[in-house]
Amino acid sequence: MTTLHEGYAISDVADRTGLSVHTLRYYERAGLMPRPIGRSSSTHRRYTDGDVSWVVFLTRLRSTGMPIATLRNYTELAARGDDTADARLELLLRHRISFLARLEEMQQSLEVIDRKIELYTEQVATR
Repeated sequence: MTTLHEGYAISDVADRTGLSVHTLRYYERAGLMPRPIGRSSSTHRRYTDGDVSWVVFLTRLRSTGMPIATLRNYTELAARGDDTADARLELLLRHRISFLARLEEMQQSLEVIDRKIELYTEQVATR
């Protein structure tokens, strides 16, 4: 990632996070950044290290299925500061419970798929 004295270009952040430039702009418009993204003297967005870390954190939460509305709520809490740590903790704990339930369901589905693969493998091998 190339860094300039004014921060990271949006294309650099997109490359690092695997998100598109359009998604990064959407995250900003949707209120998913705890503070506005800075601008360079040429008015292009310039992300700080903290901004990049936040985007990476958001992508991890999204990959676990956290809805945008919940992400927005979390971001608003984070933007308000340390006084909201208890509310953010509660939000993450609830999400974790939900995510673990989905993981268990996915594991059960994987077991069914693995069993079918085993059956078809045996069937193909006996032809």
